[in-house]
Amino acid sequence: MKFTFTIPKIVSVTAFLLMISCSTLAPKVTDADINAEAKKEYEKVKAQSRRSNNAAWTAMVQRVAQRIAVASGEHFEWEVVLLENKEPNAWCMPGGKMAVYTGIMPILKTEGALAAVLGHEVAHATRRHGKEKLARGMQQQMAGALLGLGAGVIASQFCQTENCRTLTKLGGALGGLGIAFFNLKYDRGNESEADEYGQVYMARAGYDPAESIKLWERMGAAMGGKAPPEWMSTHPSDANRRARLLALMPNAEAEYAHAPQRFGTGETIP
Repeated sequence: MKFTFTIPKIVSVTAFLLMISCSTLAPKVTDADINAEAKKEYEKVKAQSRRSNNAAWTAMVQRVAQRIAVASGEHFEWEVVLLENKEPNAWCMPGGKMAVYTGIMPILKTEGALAAVLGHEVAHATRRHGKEKLARGMQQQMAGALLGLGAGVIASQFCQTENCRTLTKLGGALGGLGIAFFNLKYDRGNESEADEYGQVYMARAGYDPAESIKLWERMGAAMGGKAPPEWMSTHPSDANRRARLLALMPNAEAEYAHAPQRFGTGETIP
């Protein structure tokens, strides 16, 4: 078998190796550094994406995100936007910067299911899942700067997921943390913990935690055997997830019973 290496490939591999070696020169990255960088990347995403003009959906996303944020007990600089994107996705960056894509809204069916999704994503941020990888992404960009590599070069070499590539092509390249975040794949332990804390957050926020179980049933039906979206790709199997969420229901129901306000499943999403 013959292996052919082109000059651009050799250059990119060399740059990568040099960047890894130079990453040791970058300073240690703290929570504050990660949150500050996330805020910068979030501003880029907002500037390069199209906001939804669906007033009803936007209002729902805003109120649910605010309630989940309060229920988490974390004092981040919370913010959320509804973006026009067909992908069934939602995410929460470190420091509380969130986005919901319009593609997921019809699948959710209810405001309560939206609370389950946002609870799950917020839990990834509050539990600091992937902190080491995000810090490493920032260090790699710092090393890239030492080598004189632009963010565009880094983005073209390191974006592995479709979401990352799409955002990079919107105009202007994401920074080191942006690339690390949109490439991030949480492990199953992280995902299970996000399910658990997310279910508690939604219950504290006043949404029926039973919707957390129905959510995954709807997502499974919507995918119809197709590959799941990025944010679900490393999740436990549907059967295991449902069994675990059912086992956690007594605790979530106790939280729901003590919620200051109870909204049930909330409004229906048309």
